[in-house]
Amino acid sequence: MDEEYDVVVLGTGLKECILSGLLSVDGLKVLHMDRNDYYGGESTSLNLNQLWKRFRGNESPPAHLGSSRDYNVDMIPKFMMANGTLVRVLIHTDVTKYLYFKAVDGSFVYNKGKVHKVPATDMEALKSPLMGIFEKRRARKFFIYVQDYDEKDPKTHEGVDLTRVTTKELIAKYGLDDNTMDFIGHALALHRDDRYLHEPALDTVKRMKLYAESLARFQGGSPYIYPLYGLGELPQVLLSNLFLVAFARLSAVYGGTYMLNKPECKVEFDDEGKVVGVTSEGETAKCKKVVCDPSYLPSKVRKVGRVARAIAIMSHPIPSTNDSHSVQVILPQKQLGRKSDMYLFCCSYSHNVAPKGKFIAFVSTDAETDNPEIELKPGIDLLGPVDEIFFEILDRYEPVNEPSLDNCFISTSYDATTHFETTVIDVLNMYTMITGKVLDLTVDLSAASAAEE
Repeated sequence: MDEEYDVVVLGTGLKECILSGLLSVDGLKVLHMDRNDYYGGESTSLNLNQLWKRFRGNESPPAHLGSSRDYNVDMIPKFMMANGTLVRVLIHTDVTKYLYFKAVDGSFVYNKGKVHKVPATDMEALKSPLMGIFEKRRARKFFIYVQDYDEKDPKTHEGVDLTRVTTKELIAKYGLDDNTMDFIGHALALHRDDRYLHEPALDTVKRMKLYAESLARFQGGSPYIYPLYGLGELPQVLLSNLFLVAFARLSAVYGGTYMLNKPECKVEFDDEGKVVGVTSEGETAKCKKVVCDPSYLPSKVRKVGRVARAIAIMSHPIPSTNDSHSVQVILPQKQLGRKSDMYLFCCSYSHNVAPKGKFIAFVSTDAETDNPEIELKPGIDLLGPVDEIFFEILDRYEPVNEPSLDNCFISTSYDATTHFETTVIDVLNMYTMITGKVLDLTVDLSAASAAEE
């Protein structure tokens, strides 16, 4: 280990593995270390025995739940937008050859006490029970405007400058009510709160177009995809099927080195406060830069909130989701009288994350109290009967250091969302800070189609 590297990456969470792969492809000499003896960090994947040990101590899981090894429960489950930035990153790094995706069955939104399919096109708007007949017509006109909008073609702008007009002003132009605005903003554009209403509308329109384009790609019930066997480190299947390990293999191909079970991983600094290396077990790897999750440099991060999460094992799909074996349901904050949205994630044996007939559901939100059981109840009530349920609250951190001064690049903790859109923004921002350049994601999206089918 007593060598010099361009970058030492600490932690093998999703963000760190993606960055490690990107930097390796760029030709940098990368050493990737983890204090744990497994991949994934906070975003690891657990079998049934490991899940029980984490939440129930020395108890054994009941036999009726099936074989432990048939469970691959991601602790930070997130779907990918089929045409989204993360898929472009996968293609850019050529990592798709190690991955097998399957489309997610459904995308739903909670509105006035019921679960509804998210309408993404003008035709779906006309059929949606979310709106009355006159509102449907107004919504259809708005959806057509969004579908036809081309940032480079002023003819499609209808005289509106979306860099100046707020989202609230744009939606008001079409006469849409608050209820319609709510599901468009949170379930289609995937905004996490209502600040977007007072920001330029261009971002929301782009998000809506991405949703519709991703939905059209598979002609299915949702715009999302998810890897078979889930996102985590799954030693019982071939490495080529894994998400995290796919990046590990990618990095190794390009000259990266991986070391698990390295205790302490102490970051070393010079007299000016710049990083000079990482020490573990008496050996120091010299480096110019360190990339890590917040747990490796606790003095350079601050707590910014908490995520409340429930994990349920079920023997049925989530009710009112058309028997979807994989699904996302978004509960907008206004529908719950909360300050932040709530998210339901469900996957099953159809994605090889549970035994046949079993479903894994997550309910998550930004914690606003100290009682996750009560706080998550609106989402849990939508699940129907559960075989088992577990609760946890995790602290969220963000960096407070100045990377240009210390050469430490720290990721933010994972949020409550059940999609990758916020996660990949953090990754790309970090990549730009580390390399000084913007990642070119102009790729042929069809390059990943074989793996996704």
